[in-house]
Amino acid sequence: MTVRALITALVLGIGAGPGSADTPLDAAEAARRAAQALEAASRSLDEAEGARNRVRALTETVRAYEDGLTAMRDGLRRAAIREEALTRELTASEAEIAQLLGILQSMDSAPSPVLLLHPSGPLGTARSGLILSDVTPALNAEIEALRSRLSDLAVLRALQESAAQTLRDGLKGAQTARVELSQAIADRTDLPRRFTEDATRTALLIAATESLEGFASGLSEIAVDEAPGSLPDISDRKGTLPLPVEGRILRRAGEADAAGITRPGLIMATPPNALVTTPTAATLRYSGPLLDYGNVAILEPQAGLLLVFAGLDVVYGETGEVLPGGSPVGLMGGDGADADGILPGDADKAGSDWSETLYIEVREQNEPVDPETWFRTDKG
Repeated sequence: MTVRALITALVLGIGAGPGSADTPLDAAEAARRAAQALEAASRSLDEAEGARNRVRALTETVRAYEDGLTAMRDGLRRAAIREEALTRELTASEAEIAQLLGILQSMDSAPSPVLLLHPSGPLGTARSGLILSDVTPALNAEIEALRSRLSDLAVLRALQESAAQTLRDGLKGAQTARVELSQAIADRTDLPRRFTEDATRTALLIAATESLEGFASGLSEIAVDEAPGSLPDISDRKGTLPLPVEGRILRRAGEADAAGITRPGLIMATPPNALVTTPTAATLRYSGPLLDYGNVAILEPQAGLLLVFAGLDVVYGETGEVLPGGSPVGLMGGDGADADGILPGDADKAGSDWSETLYIEVREQNEPVDPETWFRTDKG
């Protein structure tokens, strides 16, 4: 093969079809599905305008946006990782490729009669021909491998350019859905109430509280005109309740943090602005700031059982309301964007955009229990 033919093969290879590696195709398929999910979320946002239960419709819309954005970020992250790996491979083989091109160029510039001569005579010439015939397939294989890597790079870069705008649109849509959800919750008047909150008693309880345990034990003091009875027993759902937010567990109950502090609850890393929902129907016992926990929502699914969600940026609902399962109770904080508003700086690390933390504690008869006895997690 002449140098001219080799260079032509390399140039044409940049625009060739998908390479032999599956990863770029997988990343492209993941991004395509994520784009479809975001389009569906956008349609859902339009349809929520006239929905009878607007809060529920918008909650589902926000969840759909969160799923689509997570999938899109994951696809872009995988593409970025693969592109970096391919770039390293090409950089590492750059010297080898340059040496190979130099040898071929010198061979191509030599007169054909000279190439046919060998110092040891006709037998040496014949042997050289056999060696060249063995080398040519290997050379062609290297050229094909290089072309495949260049093709993969082209696919990945095109994918990232097209997906970036889709992600931007999705971020805008998600923000619009969150704003509309907040307004719909503020306008909601149809939820039943188990009691009315006495604001003065609440303030006194907070002022006298030194721990979450102390506050939880005094919650009954802030209720006025509480209806008798309780919500239906959910003991049969132990271990199956969905986690209230999208995320991953950073520390389980009893695990020490960097400062050596242990807590009886779970700490979850979540995406910025993630929606927090109640995993089952529950009475909202408290919603607001508490000690150093930030904003807190305390839910009572049944008598003697409390679910505590701490670390929210925004809380929804009024104390005393009975919330259906899956109802929003708040939003996590953060803006989740780097300078370009698309991906965090550590884009090669899965979940690197999960910069917020939610603390989840479960209390039975005012005693903390391992939340994983109630919530479905990846444990085991």
